[in-house]
Amino acid sequence: MLSQQQLKQNAALKAVEYVLPLLTPETILGVGTGSTADLFIDALAPHQQRFRGAASSSERTSARLNALGIRVFDLNQVESMPVYVDGADEIDGRLNMIKGGGGALTREKIVASVAERFVCIVDDSKLVDRLGMFPLPVEVIPMALSSVARRLQQMGGQPRERADFITDNGCRILDVSGLSIEDPAKLESAINDIPGVVTCGLFAISGADVALVSGQNGVRELHRS
Repeated sequence: MLSQQQLKQNAALKAVEYVLPLLTPETILGVGTGSTADLFIDALAPHQQRFRGAASSSERTSARLNALGIRVFDLNQVESMPVYVDGADEIDGRLNMIKGGGGALTREKIVASVAERFVCIVDDSKLVDRLGMFPLPVEVIPMALSSVARRLQQMGGQPRERADFITDNGCRILDVSGLSIEDPAKLESAINDIPGVVTCGLFAISGADVALVSGQNGVRELHRS
């Protein structure tokens, strides 16, 4: 029986296998944040001579890339990327996701928007029939914490400020339990429209294009429907 760590490792290795044919000496890859993304970075490092560098979704990821000798580019220097690789806290069969457990949801969404395709790498415990068991992260401008929390309560959620946490953007996170996520894209749009919200951790308006889902019998490749 493979451990969750081994499953994540297999997903990361499969992602490297997926991206290698896309690499040229001028390629810049988009790289996400989290434990599975860390494993992807580690597995990618031996191939760093095959591409130009990476655009990172967090200070944490930038530090790891730099430590392994992979050049990090400011996204303002990048016009396009063939692929963005990241994990998820939950993903459904249509490749809608909840992300932001690591607090990098806004930068993840921004970097992913520049890439031609989003490849999500997860172990199969993250694959769900319906999103919402994992509390939905919402990044909020500090002065709006109370007003945003009240609006989220009116939507049926139970928001709780993430203790002792400030995002790379200087903002706060509300983790929201209890939401009914019947239409992920519609809810994403509604939450993002609340004044003071930077973005929410639903990735449904632009979800993953490909998911590499690691299980006991190997890694499955799923495509957005």
